[in-house]
Formats: sequence, structure tokens, C-alpha cells
Amino acid sequence: MNKAESKYYNTAILMNKALIELLNKKDFEFITVKEICEKAGVNRSTFYLHYETVNDLLEECVEDINRNFITYFDENTKKVVEKIKNCLVEELILITPQYLTPYLTFIKENKVVHQVAVKHSNIMNSVQKFNLLNTHIFKPIFNRFGVDEKTGNYMISYYLSGINAIINEWIKNDCKEEIDYIEQIIIKCVRPNLVDKL
Repeated sequence: MNKAESKYYNTAILMNKALIELLNKKDFEFITVKEICEKAGVNRSTFYLHYETVNDLLEECVEDINRNFITYFDENTKKVVEKIKNCLVEELILITPQYLTPYLTFIKENKVVHQVAVKHSNIMNSVQKFNLLNTHIFKPIFNRFGVDEKTGNYMISYYLSGINAIINEWIKNDCKEEIDYIEQIIIKCVRPNLVDKL
């Protein structure tokens, strides 16, 4: 990364941080470019070099959080991923606390942006952006069970819609319930016969 690219990237980070700080104080609909620029210490022309609208900044912010989650996932759940690849098929469990704890912790730590993404899902396509369960859990498990891709896509859609609905409800409630409580709800919905065994 050359000096100009580095400056461009650092400016984008400042604007992302400014948006998150403002989201902690007011609703997204009332945040202006002027406020973001003042908070980030940049001028309006700099903002418009990066984005056309505040929605574009929000979308980039969510994508940045998503990239951070992939790193977070890699650091915290390698054992789960390895187990999916190497355990006996009979031992495969779709959702476990070992996966859900870091997933839900990350969502809670970034709940302000998640709340906005859920509220503005029509603008942001947030369902697609937060579907890392698909890549890291469901597809590898369905592959191990020999489920063909077409059928697997329908099954994944079913599971993800339900899990996202639970998480979205939790986010709407400001993530007030404990993480282990939300884990148990998800597990009960996905595999009710496993709840007492965990």
C-alpha cells in the first residue's frame, strides 16, 4: 500500500468510527454528512471522494465489521471448523456453544451497527452480509452428509432465516438477554433433542 492509498484508507477508518460514535447518540436517519465530517476531522469534499451517501458509508462500515468477524472467527473457532472436517458424521452438530459464543459476542460488541443494519435491511442487504454461518458451518456439514448443493441451499436458507430472526429480535432488544440464553434458544430451534445434553 503506497502513501496515497494509506491516507485514503485511514480517512475511511476515521469516517467509519465517526459514524459509529454518532449512531451511539442518535438514529441513523438524522445523521448528516456534515456531522460525520466534523467528528472525523475531514471536509465534505473528502467525504464525497469516498462515498456518494451516508448509506454508502454505513454499508462499508458493515462490510468492515464483517471482515473483522471473519478474522475473529478464525482466531476463536478453529477447533470447531476442524471438528466439522474430521469428526465422525454422527458427531456433527449444526450449532454448538463453541461456535455461537464468539458469533454472538461479536454481534453484541458491534450491536450499534447491527441494529442499524437490521433496521435498514432493505438498504443494506444485511441478511447476506451477516450469513457467515453459511460458509463456516452449514455448507461444510451438509457436504459431509452428502447433501447436494441445490438441496443444501434450500436447507441453509431455512436454518439461516430462523437464526437471523432470533438474532434480529435480540438486537431489537438491545442485546439485553445473556449470550448463553440466546445460544440455548438457537440450539433448541435447530436441534431440540440436544438441549439437555449440552
